Amino acid sequence: MRFLSGILAATLFASPAFAQCGGGFNSFVNGLKSEAVQKGFDQSTVDGFFKGVQQDGAVLRADRAQGVFQKPFVDFSRRLISQNRIDRGASMSRKYDAVFDRIEREYGVSRGVLLAFWAFETDYGAVQGDFNTRNALVTLAHDCRRPELFRPQIFAAIELYSQGNFDPARTTGAWAGEIGMVQMLPRDILENGVDGDGDGKVSLKTSAPDALMSGGKMLSHLGWRPGEPWLQEVIVPAKMDWSLSGPGKPRQVSEWQAMGVQARNGSLANLSASLILPQGHKGPAFLAYPNFDVYFEWNQSFVYVLTAAYFGTRLEGAQIYDAGNPPQGLNAAQMKQLQTKLQARGHDVGKIDGILGARTRAAVQSEQARLGLPADAWPTVDLLNRL
Repeated sequence: MRFLSGILAATLFASPAFAQCGGGFNSFVNGLKSEAVQKGFDQSTVDGFFKGVQQDGAVLRADRAQGVFQKPFVDFSRRLISQNRIDRGASMSRKYDAVFDRIEREYGVSRGVLLAFWAFETDYGAVQGDFNTRNALVTLAHDCRRPELFRPQIFAAIELYSQGNFDPARTTGAWAGEIGMVQMLPRDILENGVDGDGDGKVSLKTSAPDALMSGGKMLSHLGWRPGEPWLQEVIVPAKMDWSLSGPGKPRQVSEWQAMGVQARNGSLANLSASLILPQGHKGPAFLAYPNFDVYFEWNQSFVYVLTAAYFGTRLEGAQIYDAGNPPQGLNAAQMKQLQTKLQARGHDVGKIDGILGARTRAAVQSEQARLGLPADAWPTVDLLNRL
């Protein structure tokens, strides 16, 4: 895959002066065409790319129906991590051993990390999605939920088309516009696509070496620290200041050890880390090292990220986590009720969606501390009633 030309690279991802989203679909597409020409694409390329473009209602329905992320970590991880995925991961690790060795040498990314993404995203390439990618991207850019994410991907796809690496009518993938075995968006492919099998092409849909090498390069580009761990299961003491726990609250591992946090197996790394308690201090516990933060550049869902990171460790020999005995959590309706109450108390929880995301966790932790409860960010019926 060739690099972007200098002029195009400078303008391809610039903030557009055209309508960002909404309005009539045909008018919106015409705006995209005009903007593409302004960015330096010739008219015939633009017309060829948009020929036959359609709004896809199935994409919008998929975008609004992500109820699986409402599940707590234990339920979610047990749903995604099957014995078949573990066995196939071991088989794929052996089959592409040389590729994984090369990725580790060049990008410092351990094989378990990519195997886990490969498993979760497409079942090791078996289920890559059958949504028309061009239509999905234009539909999501037209929709006003996240145009800032999807609009730039359209122009990246046009660039891929101009290179002969994207067929607007036939390229398919996930509903959110990702392509290939590890599901990469067009802009990521432009920036990180790698010809891993040496055939002169970057074929993320059909070549496992291309997909895996590209995924490794992307993680490196996102800030992966070579050779460092990303997640490790730990045992926590019966009592400690639980408000210190949570993503984005790193402390030196020696400080956690002084509080009584211990590795469940092996030894802890001499790094900074955050203490992650996905279902409170009586549930599973992990130390998340700096590389864990890179996962959020791949996916924004806390429960998905933690599950993918944990599965990566399982694929490299870690034992099944200790689920502990956490108190009963909230169902989706109760979670929405909780978010509404938190919002009424002045907390920014984002959208009232029934999902225990980062902002809801922070708000829960704040209210737990105010009420004198263990501030471990795990909402319970007791907390809901107290609010």
